[in-house]
Amino acid sequence: MTTVDFRPLNVQPERLKLATTLPDACLRCHGDGIAGCRIAYPLHALLTLTIWLFSTPAFAQSTQKPAPLPATQEERETLPNVVVTATRSERRAVDVAAAIDSVPLDNVAQARLGVNLSEVLDVVPGVLVRNRQNVAQDEQVSIRGFGARSTFGVRGVRLYTDGIPATMPDGSGQVSNFNLDSAERIEVLRGPFSALYGNSSGGVIQLFSADGSANPELRSGIVVGSYGTTRASTNLRGSSGALGYNVSISRFETDGYRKHSAATRNSGNAKLTWQVGDSGTLTVIGNSVEVPMAQDPLGLSAAQFRDNPRQATAQASQFNTRKEFSQNQVGAIYEHALDDRQRLRILGYSGGRTVEQFLAIPSAAQANPLQAGGVIDLDGTYSGGDVRWSIDTGALELTAGISADTQRQQRRGYENFVGQELGVRGQLRRDERNTVSNVDFYAQAEWKFAARWSASAGARSSRVRFRNDDHYIAGVNPDDSGRRDYSAVSPVAALLFHPSGDSSVYASWGRGFETPTFAELGYRSDGRGGLNFGLQPARSRNVEIGAKREVGSTFRFDMALFRADTDNEIAVATNSGGRSTFRNVGRSRRQGLEAAVDVRLAPRWKLNLTATLLDAKFRSTFLACTATPCINPTTPVDAGSRIPGVAEQAVHGALQWGGERGWSAGISADLLGRIAANDVNNAFASAYTIFSANLGYRFALANGDLHTFLRIDNFMDRRYVGSLIVNDGNGRYFEPGAGRAFLLGAQWLWRAQN
Repeated sequence: MTTVDFRPLNVQPERLKLATTLPDACLRCHGDGIAGCRIAYPLHALLTLTIWLFSTPAFAQSTQKPAPLPATQEERETLPNVVVTATRSERRAVDVAAAIDSVPLDNVAQARLGVNLSEVLDVVPGVLVRNRQNVAQDEQVSIRGFGARSTFGVRGVRLYTDGIPATMPDGSGQVSNFNLDSAERIEVLRGPFSALYGNSSGGVIQLFSADGSANPELRSGIVVGSYGTTRASTNLRGSSGALGYNVSISRFETDGYRKHSAATRNSGNAKLTWQVGDSGTLTVIGNSVEVPMAQDPLGLSAAQFRDNPRQATAQASQFNTRKEFSQNQVGAIYEHALDDRQRLRILGYSGGRTVEQFLAIPSAAQANPLQAGGVIDLDGTYSGGDVRWSIDTGALELTAGISADTQRQQRRGYENFVGQELGVRGQLRRDERNTVSNVDFYAQAEWKFAARWSASAGARSSRVRFRNDDHYIAGVNPDDSGRRDYSAVSPVAALLFHPSGDSSVYASWGRGFETPTFAELGYRSDGRGGLNFGLQPARSRNVEIGAKREVGSTFRFDMALFRADTDNEIAVATNSGGRSTFRNVGRSRRQGLEAAVDVRLAPRWKLNLTATLLDAKFRSTFLACTATPCINPTTPVDAGSRIPGVAEQAVHGALQWGGERGWSAGISADLLGRIAANDVNNAFASAYTIFSANLGYRFALANGDLHTFLRIDNFMDRRYVGSLIVNDGNGRYFEPGAGRAFLLGAQWLWRAQN
C-alpha cells in the first residue's frame, strides 16, 4: 500500500490533515503522460484542489449566500451562475448536484463571427465542438466522449432551443438552427443527470433566447473575413404593454477554407411573450433556417492532408457533392402559477424539414440492385409536446411530467448520374416512409433534509418506436418494411453538501441509454430486407463527484471526476457499395477529470481556464472493417483500444482586458491531444495548439454603443485536423482546420430612451 498525503501548497499543515491509502497499482500510469494516468491521479487532483479551496480564509468566513452579481453587462458575462436545465427550475449553479455551465451570449460585446457553437462552448470543460469547415455536415459535438463517432450532424447529445427539441426521437440532431443573435445564454449539462432527458443523453445543450427588453433595442452587425466570409444580422428586442418581443434575422456566406466548400445560410428566430392575467405567461417561438447551397469537400487521406489541406477530393468535384436544407418550426409554452407553491407548464411544437444531398458513391457501386443511390431526398415533419407540474414546499421540490415526440419522414434515394453525367439526380432507387416516436414519463425531486444538505433523485421511463414502410420493391430488392421498439428506465440520484453558502461538493449516479438512429438501424449486414432487428441500445452507468465555488463576481471554480461504463456500444459492422451497417461491439469506458476556473484578476482583467482529461477505451475485443468494400469484419480490435474521435486532453485558456467602453483586447490558446480516427487505432490526428487574438474599441453613442473589432484566429498558421470522419471506409478521415484567418466586425446597439 502507498500512503498519499494531500497537502497543497500554501496551506498550513494544522489546517489540512488528510491522508489516505491507495494500492500501488492505482497510482501507476500508462499511455502518454498525464492523460494516461488511472483514476487515482484525477482523484488526487480533485481532492487536493477542493481541500485547498475550502481551507482558505475566504472560505471560512463565507457562510452566507454570495452577493448578487453586479449589474454591468461585462460582469454578468464573466461569471454567470443561474441555470435551469438540470433541475427544471431556476437555481444557482453552485446549488445543483451536477456538472452544468451557463455561457452568456451577446454579439454586441464579444469579438466573434457569431455563427457556430464552436465559437462559444470552448469555455465549458468536457465539451468538444469541432468545426468541420463543412456546412453540409454541421459541426461535430461531443460531451465526455459521447457523440464523437458521429460522421454528420449530432448524436449522443440532446439538443434544445427554448425547450423545443433539436434532437429527433431516434437521437439524431443538428445545431444549424441555433440562432446566436437572439440568444441570451447556452446551458450545458454533463454527467448522470442528463439521463433525465431520455434517449441519447450523453449530455444536454440548451439554447435560451433572451426576453424582450423593457425599452426597444435594435442590434445590427456585419462581419467580414478571410476565405470570403461575411455575416450580416439584425435583432430587435422590446416590449409593449403585456407583449415582449425578440426578433432576429441573419445571413452567412463563405467561399470556404477548402476548395469546394462554399456555403450560404439564412436564419431567423422570433420569441414573443405575453403576460396572461396575474399568474400566466404564454411564449411563442418561431425558428427558420435555410441552407440553399453547401458544398461538401469530403474528407482527406493522411497523404492528401500532408500535401495540401485546402484541397477537396477528386470525387467531390466529379460528383459535385453538396447539400440543400431547410427547416421551419413553431412552438408555444404556457406557464401558469396554480398557487404560491405549484406551477404548470405546457409545451407544444411542430415543424418541417427538407434535405437534398448529393453523395460521391461511384456509379459502378450502384449497379448493385440493393444500392439506395447517391442522392438523398428527405421530406418530413415532426411535432411533440410536454406537460410538466412542479411544487416547491421549501424543504421539498418535486417535478413530474410527460413528453411525446414524433418524426415522420419520406426518404427517397436516386442515382447520382444520368448516363455519363455525374452529380445530377437520376433514377429512383429508394422510397420509404420512416416514422419514429417516443413517449416518456419523468419525475425528479430534491429534498433539503438539513441546513447544508440536500438529496436529489429522479427517473425517466422512455419508449422509442421505429417503423419503416418500404414502397420500393423492385426485382431482387426486397421489402425493407419493419418495426422495432426500445424501452428503458433511467434512474438518477445525487447528494450535495454546502460547506458554505458559496461552495458545494456533490456526488451523483445514474443510468442512461442510447438507441440506434434510423441511419444505423436501416440496413442489415446480411443483406436481407427489413430493419436491423438485432441492434440493441447502448446502456450506460454514470458516476460523478464534483466541487464548486463562487465568490461574488470575482471567482468561480468547478471540478468534476467522472466515469461512464457502457454496454452494447454501437459501431460499424460492414462497409460495402456506399452502405454502412452497424452492430453492438461490447463494453466501453469513458472516465476522466474536468475543471474550469474564471477569475477577475483586476477591474479590467479576467481569466478563463478549462481543462479536460478523458480516457475513453473499448473494454471488449471485437472485429472491425478497415477497407471498402468490407462484407465481413476481419481486423481485431483489442480491449484497451481508444474510442475514435475522443481527445485525451483538451485545454482552453483566455485572457481578456477591457471595460464597457474604450479599448479591449484578448488572447486565447486551445490545446487538443492526439485523437484516434478508427477503431483499430492505426490512424491518428496529431495533437495541436492554436492561438487567437482580438482587439476592439467600443464607442459610446448618444443612444447606445458601437463595438468594432479585429480578430485573428490561428495566428501562428498552424496546420491541424479540425475534425474527423470516424471509421471512414475509404480512409479519408481528416477534415482540416482553417489556417490563419482574419475577422473585421462592427456591432451597433441602439436603445430607445424613456
